[in-house]
Amino acid sequence: MDHHLDLRLLPDPEFGPLALMEALYAKLHRALAAGGCTDIGVSFPEVKALELGLCLRLHGSREALAALMGTAWLRGMRDHLTVGEIGAVPTQTRHCCVSRRQSHSSPERMRRRLMRRQQIDEATARERIPDQAATFLRLPSLQVRSSSTGQHFRLFIQHGPLQDAPVPGAFNAYGLSTSATVPWF
Repeated sequence: MDHHLDLRLLPDPEFGPLALMEALYAKLHRALAAGGCTDIGVSFPEVKALELGLCLRLHGSREALAALMGTAWLRGMRDHLTVGEIGAVPTQTRHCCVSRRQSHSSPERMRRRLMRRQQIDEATARERIPDQAATFLRLPSLQVRSSSTGQHFRLFIQHGPLQDAPVPGAFNAYGLSTSATVPWF
């Protein structure tokens, strides 16, 4: 994680920033999934309470970022963004884990899953998972489509607390990790 690359959305009269970020992120997800990349992470340096901002930052080695940018994954998006140069991460940088948080907002869906997995009846599932079990997240999110299952879902993104030392690890096809950190600057 010694290099980075910024992709900054440009204002567009036809598309809002969220729609453009979702399109950009979808293209990134397809490229990372197709290439089996586990060495590129993402962050959103302009994240605010419920908005991810206009910048998507890619993190990785110079070679990994150059290999990704050598593909045609940005086809159709180039008119909607500026692509920065691959640059070294500044020294004395702190680190942060950017991860997916899952919302458990549908008790009905949780009950169906419990019934399927533990082969119990609906009454037992309703007893174990009451309607009050629903939780709602107050995090920025993107509507995405999984390249492996084809399902559409809301991807809630959490930037964890800042850490002084990096934590190495693998990233998923969304550029997120449950433990690995990316430089935060």
